[in-house]
Amino acid sequence: MARLAAFDMDGTLLMPDHQLGERTLAALRALDERGVLLTFATGRHWLEMQPLIADFKLDAWLITGNGTRVHDRQGNLLSASDLSPEVAEEVIHTHWNTAASLHLFNDDGWLTQHDLPQILHAHQMSGFRYQLADLKRIPAHQVTKLCFIAEHNDLCQLQGQLRDALGERAHICFSARDCLEVLPPGCNKGSALASLSGSLGISLAECMAFGDAMNDREMLETVGRGFIMGNAMSQLKSLLPHLPVIGHCETQGVSHYLNHWLSTPNLDYSPEY
Repeated sequence: MARLAAFDMDGTLLMPDHQLGERTLAALRALDERGVLLTFATGRHWLEMQPLIADFKLDAWLITGNGTRVHDRQGNLLSASDLSPEVAEEVIHTHWNTAASLHLFNDDGWLTQHDLPQILHAHQMSGFRYQLADLKRIPAHQVTKLCFIAEHNDLCQLQGQLRDALGERAHICFSARDCLEVLPPGCNKGSALASLSGSLGISLAECMAFGDAMNDREMLETVGRGFIMGNAMSQLKSLLPHLPVIGHCETQGVSHYLNHWLSTPNLDYSPEY
């Protein structure tokens, strides 16, 4: 019996229109009523997630910023990790060979120099949005993470540039096909979940997790039960071929699995596509 369940948001719990379906919400509440602790593990900012969870009327821990921040169910900060000022300065001030827009996150919110209203569609449920600012004037010691947004092929080329320049000084991963993240070294959802579960006296073997992108890899491969979405990035499926693939976020695949697990946990599961 799993004691803790961790969920990615975009591409996992949320449908393609970035809304949380009623069946998914009902399944999460049923899981909570069964005594399974809920954790939302996302690249989104804590300032966005905390009011959303309150609106959903869910009692949950939050792993945000892809593991850079962890908060308890009362909103107290449990752990924090930031990019080193040297790495933040280098990424912000280097002219990279890319058309990608650069976005900076710190405890105050989301900052960018680029007015791109089309990307706010993903945040329509919360109304969270960026602030326009000159990133080169932001104090480098206040940078939680950086991300680049562009077409996938462009970001794949940029990923190579960043790895060559930064080496082991940063963790670089895709949180979506169009979003490449620059995170503190060793900082990911898996390490954050390990720290959180340990503080709760729960082993990772007693956890289940659901995800769809490369930023979910460490979390999925370290828990007792990891599940990959049918719509997941092909690279994630290739790297974790031993993990079961469940339904699509469009059909609220997580709710379908949870309803099966809650009602008939001893029977084999067949995904609904």
